[in-house]
Amino acid sequence: MTTGKQLFTTLAADGTLTVEVATSEFPAPAGNQVLVRMEAAPINPSDLALLFGPADLENAQYSPGKVVAKMPEPFASAARARHGQRLPVGNEGAGTVVAAGEGEAAQALMGQRVACVPGNAFSEYAIAEAAMCLPLGDYTSEQGASSFVNPMTALGFAETARMEGQRAIVHSAAASNLGQMLVKICAEDGLELVNIVRKPEQAALLKSLGAQHVVDSSSDSFMADLRAAIEATGAFFGFDPIGGGTMVDSCFKAMEQVAAARMGEYSRYGSNQQKTMYIYGRLDLGPTILTPAYGFGWTLSGWLLTPFMAKAGMETIVRMRQRVLNGLTTTFASNYKRKVSLEEMLTKDAALDYRAMRTGEKYLVTP
Repeated sequence: MTTGKQLFTTLAADGTLTVEVATSEFPAPAGNQVLVRMEAAPINPSDLALLFGPADLENAQYSPGKVVAKMPEPFASAARARHGQRLPVGNEGAGTVVAAGEGEAAQALMGQRVACVPGNAFSEYAIAEAAMCLPLGDYTSEQGASSFVNPMTALGFAETARMEGQRAIVHSAAASNLGQMLVKICAEDGLELVNIVRKPEQAALLKSLGAQHVVDSSSDSFMADLRAAIEATGAFFGFDPIGGGTMVDSCFKAMEQVAAARMGEYSRYGSNQQKTMYIYGRLDLGPTILTPAYGFGWTLSGWLLTPFMAKAGMETIVRMRQRVLNGLTTTFASNYKRKVSLEEMLTKDAALDYRAMRTGEKYLVTP
């Protein structure tokens, strides 16, 4: 049994959220499990949903290694299934294998630096399945910490597009780490990409990476620019991490306006062009607003990495992971604003900063 610090989040039935660093005992790995001494773990938006969600961090109580906050309604009641559960946090990270089960795959990783997806990466140690570990070779743990969620998601978008017969993609909030990876992936794979950003400096960043079609949603000409980019690329298929608000609606409107302009005659039902958008995140927790402005040839769905991987199959996953490893410091490189310890994660300044999920300001935890 190994002892170490670990971060937990607990939501009580009265809406009190407690996030704390505590001491845990980690069992000896069995079979094809390994015990990883965690050295680096990114704070991803998917982690924040469980860690804090929309809790009131501004008025929370902060003490060393602990935060107590109130979860507002309707979010507290909506999370009834987790009431009273003390949950670990941290989807992915990297570190060194310090113990291994008796399985051949686990034994082969003994002593190696690996990237892994344990689900409790905000911890000094974590148990991981050998099959879900990526040996990093000469790469550091910091270089390999974000080698799963963002790279595999960006590659998953390209794979999904090909599976659905698409050769062009619209991506909103495109200046993120993931968005920058997607720019490079699409260039390598010959896929057209329409990048939607929120600021002129984000547009400049993506253009410096070689992006051909960049549209700024803060511009007065946003809709005209979006229509022009869709017309040029044939992108009637997209991915949106914002979720709430009108971004999906804007994409559908622009797609339909391009398609309608190509029609030979008017139809009260809109164009026959199929338009598809996938929501893969909730940067905006408000309602998704859709308006009756694009006929009936549209589909809105959710996209998550785990169901995609189950559908894609092991052969595709192995190929994707090898591609990530080959491009870990180029196509799939991640940048971090700040490194924090487990205790520093739970200071007010840090929590408010990384919970804001601003583009290019990701935090790295060094347990």
